[in-house]
Amino acid sequence: MNEEFTKRMLAVVEVTAARPDRPAYHAKVQVLNSRLAADAAAAGWSVTRVAAADVTPADLLHITADADALVIVGGEDITPHFYGGSTGYEGETHHFATADEGQIALVQRALALGTPLLGICRGLQIINVALGGSIVQHIDDGIHKNVGVPIDQILSTHGVALAADSTLSRTLRRIDISVQSAHHQSVGRLGSGLVPAAHAPDGLIEALEHESAPITGVQWHPEAPDSPVGQLALLLAGLARQHEARVLAVNATALAA
Repeated sequence: MNEEFTKRMLAVVEVTAARPDRPAYHAKVQVLNSRLAADAAAAGWSVTRVAAADVTPADLLHITADADALVIVGGEDITPHFYGGSTGYEGETHHFATADEGQIALVQRALALGTPLLGICRGLQIINVALGGSIVQHIDDGIHKNVGVPIDQILSTHGVALAADSTLSRTLRRIDISVQSAHHQSVGRLGSGLVPAAHAPDGLIEALEHESAPITGVQWHPEAPDSPVGQLALLLAGLARQHEARVLAVNATALAA
């Protein structure tokens, strides 16, 4: 295989590297993020993990400048002022405005440069907000999150219907899948260029993708230990194909110049 394709650099962008006030929640997040990083490394990616709240937005852009693909992972609610919302809503969590600002800038740069990007849970919501969309601040649950249980039991298992004509359905090789999710917010107004790629049984958007750029967001957690076998691997393989397509396109443009 071409050396350009074997030396793939993946930036896994987290919210923060430490939550001393919420150790159980932080431990759960680290289980998910560590599995993503480990599986990506096993698939041939050179992985860099960076916590967006712990650096400036400018430094986050610099640290990830050479990444061939990006994954923005889960975490706390996005600070409401980034999408025109107010605080004081039901279920509101801690906010990390520096992480929000940096991750929004990452999405906007990925769009401009054509860098493949996958958003997971909060990452999907960051994609939507970065492109001008809004967030439904609290949803009546029953499907998307187990309520009133210990953190290790918070993930809810449910079905998702993928759009048959979506890139995501081709990546996952089917249109009906089972997922594990844990979110109390959802997509409101879609950001510019974004289209729904999957819906939950209650009609909520469960995945989105850009109509022309290699940007995809899933509201569920394919990196969860009990997620369906192969789901994360297929998504990582999809990022690799998008990277290869980008390299080929850049090389073709250079040759034609």
